[in-house]
Amino acid sequence: MALPDLDSSVGHSFGLEIDGVMIKQIMEVDGLKMEQDVVELKQNTNDGRYIIKKLPGRPTAGEITLTRGLTADQSFEKWAKDATFGKMANARKGGAVIIFDFEGTAIKRYKLTNVWPKSLEISSLKAGDTSVLTEKLTITHEGCEVE
Repeated sequence: MALPDLDSSVGHSFGLEIDGVMIKQIMEVDGLKMEQDVVELKQNTNDGRYIIKKLPGRPTAGEITLTRGLTADQSFEKWAKDATFGKMANARKGGAVIIFDFEGTAIKRYKLTNVWPKSLEISSLKAGDTSVLTEKLTITHEGCEVE
């Protein structure tokens, strides 16, 4: 059952899908946004006043950071390795961030175009520390749209 009108989704119900494969156990998705350039048009009006009009420009590419607990799964490393060695035909993928309601039904999809990994970072290793190790994958995309 979908969310009733005026009810909001909660921030913990989301998933990441890359080339039709759901990547599980993502802890955080940061930087999900749609953005475009702003073009300024400077002109004088008929009565001689100087004005600046702001017009929509080109859409801009974006970056998203994904955080998950460190496991034996090497999918992030393999994907990043393809990009590092210039195998862009393998590295560029289609994807989506999916938001779910309380019952697990998808209520929104943010479709990402030509996604590939920019960087992979492992959390700090400290002797005696008991915090969870994480890996952060920063991906870049050429477009984001709501489906």
